[in-house]
Amino acid sequence: MYKYLQVGKIVNTFGLKGEVKVIPLTDEVDRFSELEYVLLEDNLSTKLTIERYRVKDNIVIIKFKEISSIDEAQKLKNRYIVIERERAKKLPKDTYFICDIIGLEVYDLDGRKLGRIKDVLKTGSNDVYICDSYIGKKDILIPALKDIVKEVNIEEGYMKIRIVEGLLD
Repeated sequence: MYKYLQVGKIVNTFGLKGEVKVIPLTDEVDRFSELEYVLLEDNLSTKLTIERYRVKDNIVIIKFKEISSIDEAQKLKNRYIVIERERAKKLPKDTYFICDIIGLEVYDLDGRKLGRIKDVLKTGSNDVYICDSYIGKKDILIPALKDIVKEVNIEEGYMKIRIVEGLLD
């Protein structure tokens, strides 16, 4: 398990006073109101205090206390902001952080190894796990539904799924 969780990617500056545009990597954009600070993923010793934030067109605009000019903000572009795992919101039962799903080995209910999760697609109704297949050339697209995903064990690093018609085609 990762010690830090990504909460956003800084994609651009906003205005002249050091604000930045952030693509949120959390389902709850209001989560930023509860955060006093974030860290830079590529330099965990850099603590950025959230002075204020607002949401505009699915982008979070953040003013960090330590950043006061567009030149300083420009240096943050294309960097990820993270929080310590222990500061993350507790997830409901059978809900997982994407970073914990990626890398899981996937087995069918008979114990046959099918592949490894390499990405997660966020769709309107449910997530879809993209599995790098060990049994064929194509990726396996696994709907994140209780009827399909029967067991997830983050600590042991695996997921068990029920094979339904068309899943492996």
